[in-house]
Amino acid sequence: MGKFSTTTITKAIHSIATNKYLLPAIQRKFVWSTDQIEMLFDSIMRGYPINAFMLWLITDTTIKHNYKFYSFISNYCQHFGEENPDAPTPALLEDFYAVVDGQQRLTSLYIGLIGSYRYKKPNKWWVDTEENLPTRRLFLNIQSPLSSENDNSMEYEFSFLSADDLERDRDNVDKQWFLVGDILKFTSFPDIVSYIAANNLTSNQFAMETLSLLWNKIHTEELINYCTIDNQDQDKVLEIFIRANSGGTQLSFSDLLMSISSANWTNHDARKEIKDTKDKIFLFGNPNFFVSQDFILKSILVLASEDIRFKLENFSRERVSHFENEWDRIKKSLICTFRLLGSLGYSNTLLRAQNAAIPIAYYIYKNDIADTILRPASLRDEKEKILKWLNLSQIKGIFGGHSDEVLKKIRAIIAAEPTQKFPLDRIISEFASNPTKNYAMDDAFIDSLLCEQWGTPTCSLLLQILYPDTVLNHGVAVAQDHMHPRIVFTDTERFAAENVPDAEKDFFLDPSNYNSILNLQLLSSSENSSKGDTKLADWKQTTQRDNTDLYVEANTSLDFKDFHEFIDSRRKKIKEKLLRMV
Repeated sequence: MGKFSTTTITKAIHSIATNKYLLPAIQRKFVWSTDQIEMLFDSIMRGYPINAFMLWLITDTTIKHNYKFYSFISNYCQHFGEENPDAPTPALLEDFYAVVDGQQRLTSLYIGLIGSYRYKKPNKWWVDTEENLPTRRLFLNIQSPLSSENDNSMEYEFSFLSADDLERDRDNVDKQWFLVGDILKFTSFPDIVSYIAANNLTSNQFAMETLSLLWNKIHTEELINYCTIDNQDQDKVLEIFIRANSGGTQLSFSDLLMSISSANWTNHDARKEIKDTKDKIFLFGNPNFFVSQDFILKSILVLASEDIRFKLENFSRERVSHFENEWDRIKKSLICTFRLLGSLGYSNTLLRAQNAAIPIAYYIYKNDIADTILRPASLRDEKEKILKWLNLSQIKGIFGGHSDEVLKKIRAIIAAEPTQKFPLDRIISEFASNPTKNYAMDDAFIDSLLCEQWGTPTCSLLLQILYPDTVLNHGVAVAQDHMHPRIVFTDTERFAAENVPDAEKDFFLDPSNYNSILNLQLLSSSENSSKGDTKLADWKQTTQRDNTDLYVEANTSLDFKDFHEFIDSRRKKIKEKLLRMV
């Protein structure tokens, strides 16, 4: 199939740094974790094989000019810096090697020896700062080997460390961290001896042996085994790539489809366009919407094709060309969808099944209304239907599990609608006979919903169903309000002043009552702020709210002493509302 050769890691790194090794558009992004990189370096030190690489020698001028190539990424940053830079033009004027198999390993070596790796700290926001995503570089502890009982069965302690990590270990006698990339500065064995002496490690035999071994593995041993393909037929190389990558877990099928799309787009850079779409979607929601490559690919299929399955045949050159022709409108519809969802109070947390956003995007795309639906007064009835459908879909788990059939059916219903109306009633009707994917609510299911507590995603969804006008009128500026103020239940003195009968106290003080949906309503943020701890009866009189608005029967007392009656009345009225909905 090709010529087999070997080279050293140093020479491979030099070829990457000088753009003699590039990545073809069919390659996916770098996805390895720091743990995987550390394990790779440990394997090299212990003499374990790291498998062969496959390189495609590019000599054809047409391929160089008409095909997309990228340089390797050296300073990786989770979410904010995952994209490979375009190959520089001078590199494309010479012959070069495109890496067909081995990108993850070569990039890992490059990052470990040349670059850095940034990933988000736990419990931090997705904000591109050193505080949230500190720069980490690969170090090796040359003080002593790892314990044989370590969790990952490594012998050498490789670790990606930040400046703060190094500072914390400065006085740790068990740690002597060596920056792995510095091994490239050592041109000969005497350089190692000088380093050992300068760092007072002369008596540490492990340090000397470890640095010597690392130097040999990087500079001397020809550990990079690779096969060179010089065939200039793109389709032939694509076939080889698919065979090399689709059989294992190293490359997901969506990665492969993304690669094929990238290779076949001619007027757009697919990688950049999809990243830009993800970045723009990320601007909306609190917390921000975080969509995957799989989501974008599935959206492309649903919006621009009747066959929505992740199958190789659905990404033929002809189909991919069609997707590219429609891309600007697809992209606009997707961004519009998440901007709309954000304006309706949705967030990444609330949108538990992201595929539920795709039919909304298709509705916007099909009717070409991205420029109008975001206007507050435009298509209000349709936005109310969309909100109701989305909330019901989330609560009922319509998109749980494999959702292709659900997407296909809803797409067909929207496609058949001759007007700009959102076909809510027909969607509900079409799913009525499905035993697991229907919108119906029985008594038992509703009873479980009415136990939802303040702040949970399901509670938020249910409140949006009960108070759609509040959501449509105020968008993100809404708040979940305890109708009978929570402080009256939780403050001992306030509660004692209400003189609740002893027989009722357990009911009053049970959070499953006062903190549940039965004691909650949606208000605008300003209304919620002005209401504060005002008693419900006083607030109703001030605002002239009707009992219907409060989901209680006409004769229901709103006095605190009648809280039990209030809860029972709310349960009855909300139940009636939900049973009527579908």
